[in-house]
Amino acid sequence: MKEYIDNIKKNDPAMRSSAEIVLYPSFWAVGFHRVAHWLYKHSLFWLARFISQLARWLTGIEIHPGAMIGKCLFIDHGMGVVIGETSEIGDYVTIFHGVTLGATGKEKGKRHPTIGNHVVVGANAQVIGSFTVGDHARVGAGSVVLKEVPAGSTVVGVPGRVVSKVELIER
Repeated sequence: MKEYIDNIKKNDPAMRSSAEIVLYPSFWAVGFHRVAHWLYKHSLFWLARFISQLARWLTGIEIHPGAMIGKCLFIDHGMGVVIGETSEIGDYVTIFHGVTLGATGKEKGKRHPTIGNHVVVGANAQVIGSFTVGDHARVGAGSVVLKEVPAGSTVVGVPGRVVSKVELIER
């Protein structure tokens, strides 16, 4: 929990004290999701969906209970964020308001994106389909991403295109 709070403090300069975390919709949405995901994994689908819909109603953030979320996800502002059932989100990811991690249709199996570690997804970006956004990538605000994003890349536009790439050094 301390690591989660420290991550929010690092990412949100408006946070003045750790006590403020109880006012963050992200805190509640991710917390509710952890419970709903556990229920989902134990085949208690109706109860899992009930909890996820309660969280949506309270926070404005919709996270399907089947989505897999790593540690320290930070959803800044949060209103209108939608994370689909087969989405996978890595560690230390930041997502801004209005983002959709969605599917392209009614196909079966893995239909939502996989987001790597340390990724930033800008406000109102739409990441649609079953592909990977690599570690340390950035998705610009308002972008519509429909295909793979290499690690260390910045993607902008409609449709999203790589505008820069940083060579990552393994440590």
